[in-house]
Amino acid sequence: MKARGKDIVTIEGISSGKRGELHPLQEAFIKHFAVQCGYCTPGMIMAAKALLDENPKPTEEKIKEYLCGNLCRCTGYTKIIEAVLAAATKM
Repeated sequence: MKARGKDIVTIEGISSGKRGELHPLQEAFIKHFAVQCGYCTPGMIMAAKALLDENPKPTEEKIKEYLCGNLCRCTGYTKIIEAVLAAATKM
C-alpha cells in the first residue's frame, strides 16, 4: 500500500534502454569485479544509485553507510566500494 501511486525503479530500469547500454554503476561493478555470485548485486547497485542521486561525490564512509543494509558474502566489499567511487566520477 505504501507504494501505491509511486514510481518504482528496479535494477532493470536503470539502464538507458538504448541497445542494452548499462548504467554507469552496472558498468563499474563489472569493470571492478564487484560482482561475484550476483545475489546481492541488484540491492548494492540500487542502494549506490540512491546515494549517488543524493550525493554525487560521496566519501568511502558514506558509501559504507548506504550499503550497510545489503549483505555480500563473496567480495568483502572492497571491490564494491571501488566500483561505487568509480561510477561517481562518470555520473
